[in-house]
Amino acid sequence: MADPYSTLGVSKSATEAEIKSAYRKLAKELHPDKNKDNPKASEKFSDVTKAYDLLSDKTKRAQFDRGEIDGDGNPAMPFGYGGGGGGFRGDPRGQPGGFGGFGGDGADFGDIFEGLFGGRGGGGGPFGGFGGRGNGPPAKGANVAYRLSVSFIDAATQAMQRITLADGKTIDVKLPAGVETGTQMRIAGKGQPGPGGNGDAIVTITVKDHPFYERDGDNIRLDLPVTLNEAVKGAKIKVPTVDGPVMLSIPAGSTSGKVMRLKGKGFSRKSGGRGDQLVRLMVDLPAGDAALEKFVGEWSDRRAVRADLGV
Repeated sequence: MADPYSTLGVSKSATEAEIKSAYRKLAKELHPDKNKDNPKASEKFSDVTKAYDLLSDKTKRAQFDRGEIDGDGNPAMPFGYGGGGGGFRGDPRGQPGGFGGFGGDGADFGDIFEGLFGGRGGGGGPFGGFGGRGNGPPAKGANVAYRLSVSFIDAATQAMQRITLADGKTIDVKLPAGVETGTQMRIAGKGQPGPGGNGDAIVTITVKDHPFYERDGDNIRLDLPVTLNEAVKGAKIKVPTVDGPVMLSIPAGSTSGKVMRLKGKGFSRKSGGRGDQLVRLMVDLPAGDAALEKFVGEWSDRRAVRADLGV
């Protein structure tokens, strides 16, 4: 595969956020569902996913930057081969000018290089031996990219999801803790077949928005309407959460903007446990209520409630 930085269109000094942003943009443009009549787009989508898979892994990215692995994550060739830095140079198939004194009888040294570098056998570590063709382990099949759109509530509760694979089979998977849009799941052995076994399925997740919940890190925010009676006198009211409704005690004298916390009703954390649900009370006044208008007409609040704002 080409340089993963070039594939994503970012510089080698790109931050994790820049790499993630570039991947999201390209994945959206190249997704197979949007390019059903363009098989090249599907290939590019797979390349982009592989590039992001490598660069989003700090260890692999560092190994690539040091030249220890190539864009596919395979060990790089030793002895400076391919770059002219030293050791063996020239045509690895032993063509004229290739070895300059490594045997001048025109013998095919391809077998030697295949044993030494893993050759056409599909990789394997260097120094695989000199004893024949393809001594490295056979190559696994290609990975297959999938996209999975999940509901806000399913993401928060790590609900099981059913994925239909390219071969028509379905599997059930549990969403990872801390899942968010752009999170990737690797499902071993569910990619394309190959001589060394199947590749993997790489599932990129999109979390849908919710009509009244809003995510704030591992927490969930909710604006909760309450009546004037409930705010003034206090009340026990039913509140929705991603796990189902719960009862919440509203203190007497509560005002709009007061935030109450429901422990453990947020998103699952990568470190364990769950975030909270933050409930902001919003006093909802009825329009055109004669009794309320009469009450307010006979009562006045003379506090300087905007004094802290300088007005």
